[in-house]
Amino acid sequence: MNESDALLVTALRAVETVDAERQIWSEEDRAWASKAAAEVVGEGASAAVFVARRARLAIERLRSRDAGFVRLVDGLRWRPWVAALSMLLAFVAGVAVDRIGAGQQINLLAPPVFGLLVWNLAVYALMLGGLLWHRRRGSHPGPLRRQLGRCITGWRRSSRPRAMRMPAAVATRLLGDWSQIAGPLQQVRLARILHFSAALFAAGVVVGLYLRGFAFEYRAAWQSTFLGAEAAHRILSIMLAPGAWLTGSALPDVAGLAAIRSGALPASENAAPWLHLMAATMVVVVIAPRTLLGLIGAVVERRRSASVISRFDDPYYQRLLHGYQAGQVHLTVIPYSYHPVPAAMAGLQRLVARVFGGKATMSCTEVVRYGDEESLPRAARPDGSGPAMALFSLAATPEREAQGAFVAALRAAANRAPLLVLVDEAPWHARFEADTRRLDERRSAWREELADAGVAPVFVDLAQADLAAAQDEIERRLEGSV
Repeated sequence: MNESDALLVTALRAVETVDAERQIWSEEDRAWASKAAAEVVGEGASAAVFVARRARLAIERLRSRDAGFVRLVDGLRWRPWVAALSMLLAFVAGVAVDRIGAGQQINLLAPPVFGLLVWNLAVYALMLGGLLWHRRRGSHPGPLRRQLGRCITGWRRSSRPRAMRMPAAVATRLLGDWSQIAGPLQQVRLARILHFSAALFAAGVVVGLYLRGFAFEYRAAWQSTFLGAEAAHRILSIMLAPGAWLTGSALPDVAGLAAIRSGALPASENAAPWLHLMAATMVVVVIAPRTLLGLIGAVVERRRSASVISRFDDPYYQRLLHGYQAGQVHLTVIPYSYHPVPAAMAGLQRLVARVFGGKATMSCTEVVRYGDEESLPRAARPDGSGPAMALFSLAATPEREAQGAFVAALRAAANRAPLLVLVDEAPWHARFEADTRRLDERRSAWREELADAGVAPVFVDLAQADLAAAQDEIERRLEGSV
């Protein structure tokens, strides 16, 4: 999935997983988006195509309901002109660098060109050190690159348009998810921009050097408090060696260098040969390597931008795809020694719709009686075509040989389908006064007795369900079973 579609999918996912009240994006809207996307893409489309089309349709509908949120989404889009402007400014800055010497005389030991060479060599050393470090410890961008990445894309965790109707948590979730999903792409994009900008800055310096050389005569000389002609010759031979190799030119010998030392006679010479050596050195040390690194980064960036999201195996996508690829989700509920009242069944139906979508259906089998847990009646066996849910009452005393054995038998009969365990707290609240300590003790007892069966129960009062909290718990259980 490309970058543009991945952003819309991430935005819609933030809405559908965080907006608990469903005031702006209802269950009917969610069902409409899935149905409309399925009609547009037809049968047999890939997961990426279906999910992306659904996100585009949903964002367009949200545009008229919450323009502030859509503006936030649009603000996270990558704008190529940012890179072009950055590189243009780098070139202009290189051309505009002040003259390389005082007046029209170049001090060969202290031109800004050498500072630029040293800086780039330091960058190469840091890159090599970072590469070796990442191979040993794993690749994780440092805080500086993470901050630069946020700045260049305009990420602000605290930014929330004033006109946005969505809860603030939706914006926070979107920004956090997108920074994680697009982080690898933004890192290589930032590297590409920095490499090309460094190459263009150096090219601008070279162009400015020659432009001024046509209009003014630069004279070359050198001076130093601590260095003699021999030491100065050694330093210049090292610094300008790449340029000498590229042009085939040779530096003057020690005597020739001593002759142009400030204070000597003639004390300077025409700087053209030295400018050629500096320019050639810039090409070898800065322009060519940085351009190559930028091209490599561009190739990697293009590959990553075409596949920002490549996996759709977490519960959110699985719920969307199940309805498209295999029809609507059907949940089988198997109560154990518990006859839920109509209010509890209504609460469970609402919870199922939130977790599995508005098109999800639910059927409740006959109640499995105490003592029949190991030999499940045929009518109480899940068919394995969809998720199954074991339903208990918190008022019952949990037993490993009863409820634990029942869960183990269901797991064996579920044929690898997801198995959820839900404990209804409504009967407990109806029989006992509010006592947080006793409630926690009873929950702990249930967790302990079901631990051997390898499941973690979800506790919810179906008569007065906290649907958002229960949804989060069930989604975490489903995520562990995918």
